Amino acid sequence: MQLRRCLPLPARILSLLACLALSGLARGETLVIAADIWCPINCEPGSARPGIFVELAREIFAEAGIEVRYEARNWARVLQEVRRGEVNAAVGAGVEDAPDFIFTPTPVALSRNCFYTRQDSTWHFTGIEALADVRLGVINDYSYGEALNAYVAEQRGHVDRVQVASGDKALDLNLSKLAHRRLDALIENSWVVQSRLAALGRSGELREAGCREPDVPIYLAFSPALKDSPRYAELFEQGLRRYRADGRLQTLLQAYGVEKH
Repeated sequence: MQLRRCLPLPARILSLLACLALSGLARGETLVIAADIWCPINCEPGSARPGIFVELAREIFAEAGIEVRYEARNWARVLQEVRRGEVNAAVGAGVEDAPDFIFTPTPVALSRNCFYTRQDSTWHFTGIEALADVRLGVINDYSYGEALNAYVAEQRGHVDRVQVASGDKALDLNLSKLAHRRLDALIENSWVVQSRLAALGRSGELREAGCREPDVPIYLAFSPALKDSPRYAELFEQGLRRYRADGRLQTLLQAYGVEKH
């Protein structure tokens, strides 16, 4: 956001505070964003590479003089806190995660959710009916699209069909259960699996067994309870369009070793 042009003297002195008040920097404005760790979308807070969405938000809002503070906790809690206005925005949310949140017209990325198995598996995802043959690992309160969400809701509680992981380490729990044959398959964002396996020194360990379609748009989604959310969403939308147009978003993706979906 730009400073409003101040009036010439003598009215300038009288209007100085009003002019500065329109600047996030002058007000010491801080925007709090949160999510469970979903690297490379959002990674460890305080790290040199805190995640694609986090770096993008910091750079865009810094241009408006607004500081971004990023925090990590489990996803279900994040959605509750953003909905209540205790946190400004959820990182990497889809519309189906929280349809009441405030979304920008343009998504930051498309989430490609794929199914992963051990290398010795021959199972392949050919549609919802194929899930009857596997114990599927999912993460609590994640959205996987309408059809899969309905399947998870229907089979939740039947551990021979669906197992729901919660908490800050939900993905690691699902990876461990898959490795120890307590799951037959898990569904996760393809960027996230590639990044996490690389960080664990386990690249190539899993087999991709098909992906759901279509890809799901994901956003920095703002709280419906806070009056500044529409302003933040507009600032972020304008910045996102600039970063797409001038190549800065693509450069950021390349820094994390991923390609735009």
